[in-house]
Amino acid sequence: MQTDQAPESGGSGPEDQNWLLELLVCPLTRAPLVLDGDTLVSTDPATRRRYRIDDGVPIMLIDESEELDDATWKEIMARHPEASGE
Repeated sequence: MQTDQAPESGGSGPEDQNWLLELLVCPLTRAPLVLDGDTLVSTDPATRRRYRIDDGVPIMLIDESEELDDATWKEIMARHPEASGE
């Protein structure tokens, strides 16, 4: 029987959270997210939202998110070429 539960890896590093990142999307635009340090950043260039992670828990509330300036968003996206979809 297959479940939708998290894999039991015992770790808490970013590689152990990849399954969660694949499920999460920007709540404002439904765009994919990239993990950038202790934040999740929307790949949508129109909204450029950043969501913080508190104690390993993504805070996916639009009112709690931050709108990045264009230059900062582009810098983050450049660090994550996988986000371009190419």
